[in-house]
Amino acid sequence: MSEIPARATGSEDPSDGARSKAAQGRAVHDTPASRDTRDSRGAQTSADTQASDASAPRHPGFASDEIRPGDPVWQSSPPGSIYDYIKVASFSIGPDGLVDQWSVRAEQLFGIPARRAVGMDPIEAFIDPDLREQGQRKMAEILDGREWTGVVPFRAPDTADGQRGQEGLAEVYVMPTRTEDGEKAAVCIVVDVRTLRRIETDLAASQAIFSQSPFGFLLIDSDLRVRRANQRFASIFGGTPDDHRGRGVHDYLARPEADRVTATLRRVLESGDSITDMHITGFLPGSDERRHWSINLYRVHSGSGRPIGIAWLGIDITARRAAAREAAAARRNLALLNEAGARIGNSLDLETTARELLDVVVPGFCDLATVDLYQGLLAGDETPPGLADGSAEVRRVAFASAVSDAPFVGGGAQVAVGAVHHYPFNSPCADALRTARPQRVPGEEGGLVQSTLAVPMVAHDTVVGLAQFARTKGSEPFGDRDRDLAVELAARAAVCIDNARLYRREHERALILQRSLLPPGDPVASGLDIACRYLPGNASPDRPSEVGGDWFDVIELPGHRTALVVGDVMGRGLRAAVAMGELRSAVRTLALLDLEPAEVLSALDEIARGLGAPGGVQQATRAARRPREADLSEVYLATCVYAVYDAVTRRCTFANAGHLPPVLVEPGEAALMLDVPPGMPLGVGGEPFEEVEVELPEGALLALYTDGLVESRDHPLDEGLQAFVGALTDPARPSPEHHPSTTALGADPRPNLEDVCDHVLNILDSHHGEDDIALLMARVQGLPAESVGDWTLPREPRSVGRAREYARGQLLSWDLEPLVDTTELLVSELVTNALRYGEGEIRLRLLLDRTLVCEVWDSGLVQPRRRRARDTDEGGRGLQLVGLLSAAWGSRRTPRGKTVWFELPLPDGENGLVDPAEALLSLF
Repeated sequence: MSEIPARATGSEDPSDGARSKAAQGRAVHDTPASRDTRDSRGAQTSADTQASDASAPRHPGFASDEIRPGDPVWQSSPPGSIYDYIKVASFSIGPDGLVDQWSVRAEQLFGIPARRAVGMDPIEAFIDPDLREQGQRKMAEILDGREWTGVVPFRAPDTADGQRGQEGLAEVYVMPTRTEDGEKAAVCIVVDVRTLRRIETDLAASQAIFSQSPFGFLLIDSDLRVRRANQRFASIFGGTPDDHRGRGVHDYLARPEADRVTATLRRVLESGDSITDMHITGFLPGSDERRHWSINLYRVHSGSGRPIGIAWLGIDITARRAAAREAAAARRNLALLNEAGARIGNSLDLETTARELLDVVVPGFCDLATVDLYQGLLAGDETPPGLADGSAEVRRVAFASAVSDAPFVGGGAQVAVGAVHHYPFNSPCADALRTARPQRVPGEEGGLVQSTLAVPMVAHDTVVGLAQFARTKGSEPFGDRDRDLAVELAARAAVCIDNARLYRREHERALILQRSLLPPGDPVASGLDIACRYLPGNASPDRPSEVGGDWFDVIELPGHRTALVVGDVMGRGLRAAVAMGELRSAVRTLALLDLEPAEVLSALDEIARGLGAPGGVQQATRAARRPREADLSEVYLATCVYAVYDAVTRRCTFANAGHLPPVLVEPGEAALMLDVPPGMPLGVGGEPFEEVEVELPEGALLALYTDGLVESRDHPLDEGLQAFVGALTDPARPSPEHHPSTTALGADPRPNLEDVCDHVLNILDSHHGEDDIALLMARVQGLPAESVGDWTLPREPRSVGRAREYARGQLLSWDLEPLVDTTELLVSELVTNALRYGEGEIRLRLLLDRTLVCEVWDSGLVQPRRRRARDTDEGGRGLQLVGLLSAAWGSRRTPRGKTVWFELPLPDGENGLVDPAEALLSLF
């Protein structure tokens, strides 16, 4: 079939009526007009074939503009036109109406080999039985010498292995012929109509994509000439798409760039390797602005796989390149800001901070720089004067230059470092001080400076001075981004400078901070009666503005347990108060994680070591591995005692980090200091902490304190400890004028804890004022046995129902009927989770005190994790429901597994209970 030329479209097809009817499933119809149009069809086919195939020897796949339509050209190359895509086949019919020749393409179209097809009756083999009678008449007419064209539905015969033959729709062109003996026969040309329609659709889609693409699209032939351009490309480079036909790369780009692109095009054409995101540079017609494009190149092939050219897809990236340059400049500025954050403000000295600023900006940002500070600020005034007009006296405290030792040659009057001066009222520098806005100062004619930025140094809405940044001639002028960066650098330095002024108010603010970090009001704990005292140390002549770092805390834990903490940060002043605040916050955080007392102190030790290192805990660890001279002013040490009391078992676990031992007073017994291993202070590191567990009898008194209570210049520590123990034991020690009662403080009737605290402070010399005093006392009031419900459940599904029964019965016995439904639901959820995800036996415990606490214990180590279930999930809402209905919930580790708990407020008429039904509906 390679000798059959391609047929061009555009003429009226005489078989259109037959196509439409056959497509609708009707009988095959003859087209009488076909005989009249046969000559015109053949003539047009010949002419189109010549125009189509003439270009094959020169530009495969593209028509040549040099071939005249009338020139006869025969195709000698392999098929590379429309016949590579559509299915065209031929076969011949002998005088007997049977197939006598069967082409290779007929085998491909119908799926029947020639040895089987030859000798077949085409009407009987391919035509539907309902149409065979009409087909036989048509065959008789054809063998009688009549030409016929039509669209025929066909079905190939079944294969030898029983597979059903393929079905299709074919356009058939039948031409009468004669054999060597003069008998009448026929030649049939068959085209697969469905493939043809699909090609028409693909061509329409390709045309739409090419013409509507928002990118510049070119098709380049093997001579690297443009054969087709889309409208987007033409709108950029001018003209219509046809105007660009035949142009080369040198018509659009300058020679060096065009040569590079041409070499790339040849490489793509030869190798077939595509090029992605190749950047090229050029100019648009009539414009001097340099543009940047990103192009993608790939080789295009014909249907037979023969290379026919290159596809060019380009996009303008000029704006993207500009944005990339902006981003690079922003990264440089960010690096400069990071350097400023690390190098500025390492001391509270004003001149040092100003020099640190100039060390950062020269020469990375500017060539010359100065810093002027208000003279009143340096003299210690609270508010610098002259802010209204900007003409107050300033002192030059720092100067730096990368090009000259003389300050601002050609930039105005020279001012030496340390000199006091002022700016004229109408000068840009005075205007910057007055308005707190940066000003650009142009350089003087003939001077070294090209331009200067006068930037006010503003800290906390207060102008403290002026920084000037200058660039010499030949440098890049200051832009808006440079101005913003200068403002940020000046502001950072101003904050550091203003810190020195704020340091004068250290004592007041440190004292406010210290008091605010202590527990507000009277602490309340389950199973304990709490009383506490805090007395700040008095000011001394040599340290008039320093305070200490003593603190105490009472932290409620799940399961009616309470953590008691007393600590003392070594040292005085704002640093000690801030360290105390950080350690207290860390203790509360660690306590809520439900760690063991020894683990809490170990974590606090790491935190305390990190307080004295600029890089935190990790930096402190690295520094500890290399020898260095100890700087005690940067070391944070603290002592702390941490105790956890369980109101159900009345057992208390202690851990001590270098603190004074707790004191215990049992009913009817003398006070004694508990033997708790002291351990190393926090911040030293390297040593583990030990725990001691003590069972406290009902009514016992526990006292935690700091060294300010028992130690002073006049009383050594041993004497103070003995006096403290005696004050809690001996009834004869209280002073009659303060405590006329002679009842022993550790015996019944038990005195009020507030009176005990006052008695201890009056007996001991607590008014020496040499150090802060913290005193925390707790009287044991264990949870009654009738307030505890405890059950062990076997690991079986029936345990869920039993747990609900136990919970209901216990709550009814406590007269807590309003909580029954909610508790049953939440107990069911927790026990179900323990069955599904836990291990070992299950333990259920209900605790009644100020609130109702439910605990479910199991041996599993995996902690429950709450997740948000999707609307379509059938499960995953159990813990969400627990969180909605309970006041609080959580889980904690135990020596043999874990405990999951929730807490419910008691129905007192003020706290409204959550309706379980409403909570369930809110999950969906």
